[in-house]
Amino acid sequence: MDEDTRRGREERPDGAPGDQRPPRSAELSAISNAVVRLYSEYYGRGPTRAKTYWQDDLIVCLLADTFTTVERTLIEVGRTDQVQQTRLVFQQAMEERFKQAIEEITGRHVAAFLSQTAVDPDVAVEVFVLSPEAPAN
Repeated sequence: MDEDTRRGREERPDGAPGDQRPPRSAELSAISNAVVRLYSEYYGRGPTRAKTYWQDDLIVCLLADTFTTVERTLIEVGRTDQVQQTRLVFQQAMEERFKQAIEEITGRHVAAFLSQTAVDPDVAVEVFVLSPEAPAN
């Protein structure tokens, strides 16, 4: 894949550079908002920052300031492993809700969902692997 293709520029059949693909800013914002909304609804508190990246069949939502007051208290007393384990189990239980939200926004099937948190810094990632798009005819 050449640099223009990676950056979203396509060539016209005559070899001249074509127009930029339409920006996905509305979809990226909708994905960030949907993930924050799910956190808020099910954790009782959402992250204070979220940014979503979409490249080919991969969507990554990076979240910051995600832990609840209870989780922060447990982390302060050295119970980091329990907090991360609880988050992992909960994200597995929430998998279908996260996948459904992304599928509704993108119109694409989510083939895989991965979730991970870090304590210091307080960041989390929600990763969505999309099924390949059908080739355009």
